[in-house]
Amino acid sequence: QVRLVESGGGLVQAGESLRLSCEASESIFGITIIAWYRQGTNESREFVAGISNGGRIHYADFVKGRFTISRDNARNTASLEMNNLVSGDTGVYFCNSVPVYLEWGQGTQVTVSS
Repeated sequence: QVRLVESGGGLVQAGESLRLSCEASESIFGITIIAWYRQGTNESREFVAGISNGGRIHYADFVKGRFTISRDNARNTASLEMNNLVSGDTGVYFCNSVPVYLEWGQGTQVTVSS
C-alpha cells in the first residue's frame, strides 16, 4: 500500500505563508483524488483541498483564495501552498485519498500565531 509522508509545517505569524509537501512511497497515479486534510486540537479531521488526476480541484470554503493544491504524478508528490495564514489554520495537516483508504501518515504541524 502507498505510504504518505507529510512535511513543510512550522510556526509562522498570521499573514505569512507555508508550503506543505506530501511524498508517496510509490506511484500516486492510481490515487484518483489526492487531498489535504487537517485536524485542530480537540477537533475532528476535516477536508481542506483535493485534486484529481485530471486536474479538477475542490477547496473547502475556509481556504478558497488562500491555498493552492497541486500534484506531480511523475514525482509522486502533492503540495499545498498556504498563503495569508490565520490562527484558525493551526493544526496537523495530512494528505490522503478521497475517499480515504490509505493509512494515515504522521502529518505535519502548522502553527499560526496571531
